[in-house]
Amino acid sequence: MSPETDVLVLGGAGVDTIVHVPELPLPYADSYMIEPGIVSRAGQSGDFVALGVHALGLRAHHIDVVGDDHEGDMVRALHRDRGIPFTEVRSASGTKRAVNLVGPDGRRLSLYDITRGQDTDRLPEDTLRTLAGTARHAHVVITHPCAHALPVLREAGVTVSTDLHNWDGENPYHEAFALAADLVFLSTTALADPEATMRDIAARGVASVVVATAGAEGAYLLADGELTHVPAVEPPAPVVDSNGAGDAFAAAFLLGRLEGADPLRCARYGAVAGAYACTVPSTRADAIGRDELLARVAELEAEKAFG
Repeated sequence: MSPETDVLVLGGAGVDTIVHVPELPLPYADSYMIEPGIVSRAGQSGDFVALGVHALGLRAHHIDVVGDDHEGDMVRALHRDRGIPFTEVRSASGTKRAVNLVGPDGRRLSLYDITRGQDTDRLPEDTLRTLAGTARHAHVVITHPCAHALPVLREAGVTVSTDLHNWDGENPYHEAFALAADLVFLSTTALADPEATMRDIAARGVASVVVATAGAEGAYLLADGELTHVPAVEPPAPVVDSNGAGDAFAAAFLLGRLEGADPLRCARYGAVAGAYACTVPSTRADAIGRDELLARVAELEAEKAFG
């Protein structure tokens, strides 16, 4: 059977409430006057990856646990309006939500509501097998139900990627994801020695490629045992929010990977998409398109900006 989906995204559906603050960390005060206002919009990690690959012309399908609540309606509407198939599994505890404090420089602090989930939440194995059987690749968000989905994906034979975000290299929860994925993304934010952690993931797990994003310092790519620095890309407009930059990086990297590009070129795709994401206001959920991505990469390569 020919694949019906290019990227099956598991987990990471939810709603963020955006609060712009005058600075981070936020000094204690009795109250703050917030401008341009407080806005809630659908879009968490899995949503952003699904939106990203869809905007790049790939066929995305998203599956996650959501509630029969207002936030769930927002998630459903986001996928419906963007034309992205969404398989929902209902949870009595409701749809995941968070509050993002966003500073003037685009940095953000996320506060996650951990009551929006139960230990018994699962993605049905029969449904997963069906979806994985018609997908070229699966991207797994590090939420609780997805940890139980990893063996099913491996059994189905689909390649897997995951994003460990700000893993410290030690928290055992992340290891199941890190060691089961063929392609691992993570941030250098909490790592004392990024290269050591990347090499440990590759040595103990099945990953052939590990990517550590480092914000304005670019990213580090470990492929075939060789560590390469990928320079950051100048954003095409002022930076207003860093939220979703890592998801955009992953989506663009997957575009290159599924088209047979070498890992370094995939990382260049990611750098361009991540920079673009930083220019999108936190109150919106948008992603770079394929034509703009490829044009920008070609331009930078012509300028030898990637080294």
